[in-house]
Amino acid sequence: MRTAYSVETVRAAEQALMARLPEGALMQRAAAGLAAACADLLRRAGRVYGSRVVLLVGSGDNGGDALYAGARLARRGAGVVAVRVSPGRAHEGGSAALRAAGGRVVDAGETPAGGRHRDWGGRIDLVVDGITGIGGRGGLRPEAAELVEHYAERGAPVLAVDLPSGVEADTGEVRGAAVRADATVTFGAYKPGLLVDPAAERAGALHLVDIGLGAELPDVPDLEALQYADVAALLPVPGAESDKYRRGVVGIVAGSARYPGAAVLAVAGALRGGAGAVRYVGPGADAVIARHPETLVHAGPPSKAGRVQAWVVGPGLGDGTEAVEAVSDVLATDVAVLVDADGLRLLDAAVVRARTAPTVLTPHAGEAAALLGVPREEVEAGRLAAVRELATRFRATVLLKGSTTLIATDAPHTPVRVNPTGTSWLATAGSGDVLSGLTGSLLAAGLAPRDAASAGAYLHGLAARHASQGSPVAAQDVAEAIGAAWRDVRA
Repeated sequence: MRTAYSVETVRAAEQALMARLPEGALMQRAAAGLAAACADLLRRAGRVYGSRVVLLVGSGDNGGDALYAGARLARRGAGVVAVRVSPGRAHEGGSAALRAAGGRVVDAGETPAGGRHRDWGGRIDLVVDGITGIGGRGGLRPEAAELVEHYAERGAPVLAVDLPSGVEADTGEVRGAAVRADATVTFGAYKPGLLVDPAAERAGALHLVDIGLGAELPDVPDLEALQYADVAALLPVPGAESDKYRRGVVGIVAGSARYPGAAVLAVAGALRGGAGAVRYVGPGADAVIARHPETLVHAGPPSKAGRVQAWVVGPGLGDGTEAVEAVSDVLATDVAVLVDADGLRLLDAAVVRARTAPTVLTPHAGEAAALLGVPREEVEAGRLAAVRELATRFRATVLLKGSTTLIATDAPHTPVRVNPTGTSWLATAGSGDVLSGLTGSLLAAGLAPRDAASAGAYLHGLAARHASQGSPVAAQDVAEAIGAAWRDVRA
């Protein structure tokens, strides 16, 4: 499992560790790991010896890490130039080490961006972003942004130190100009902004350098991202005495005359999600039975359809009187309920908060914005804040869909989960219906709401990867690939 910690927590851990280490030891650990990552990138493109490396350095410790790493590369035969973003200001010890190793330190005003310094006219093999550290706020200053743009135009890969300069470490927000890195080397612990978009998509491939912070970090992180083994431990496996009812029955209330496909797709996701049986309630019974004859169908209302362990309500439901009544009927039950799509528009927050059984909400950014009463752009820019606010406001587990799907709960001291398997190919009609059915099935099989949402999102993303293989994919293809995703996780 990947875990991420806030800037405040990381700094406290670093202070505690530095108190027991010789002065400068922690920075040298970081620089060694950074230099190794730089060397690996250079070897893939050719070699370290004779390569050309540009360090963009600020005046803080982040720049110091880059300078000491640059000195290590220079001693291995690389040509290294450090460009100070603030003229005359850079980590003194790191600057001295680079010069002693044969590297150069120049000011930004001396580069071609300022028109005076005679820079390399040929290739640059690597640009290292050491401008701002984890305390940076509000995007890059204009002079730094200009420098970044100048070197980005040279086409060399960019490696960020700790996190791309200009992004917000704690929130994943990007409030101005920011570096877009091909890779990021981070130290001691992941930071939330490395896992949450829009900042995460600027970080590129992530590499964590262990500098010894583990014992100083608290047991409960701010964020966590499940991996194969974590999801495998959550997935339900039937025992020798299991039958279809013991494995769990999920009810699906979805579809309408206008959107019958939503019913078919939600049921498809549910059938592949691990529950023993699926009950369908709604006007799409004929379409559902035609595609999935094992489904149990009922004309409604949901409370008369028979026993279930969890309900999914909302996909393609519309907003007519029958839809309003169906949502109300399901929320009045004493089992876990997942609300998606049209069901979210029909929610009464007070009713959700008053429920004694678990509720899971699965909005995309537009639906989340409507629930919070804010512009969609605000949710997309601050996804972490939005999912936390929704969970608190509705006293529910919230799965916020998007480029990085987030899962939050209203339980105190509980990390937000980040799904690492998402793919842009999931941006297709009906894929959310499949996710709802899949997650509802896991709820019915007995998983806790947070675990069901996490495992559902993980399998959904893997299934999309299986189905697409880098090409366009339809929601039904994703549903059919859930079994392959399940086998991947269990292997």
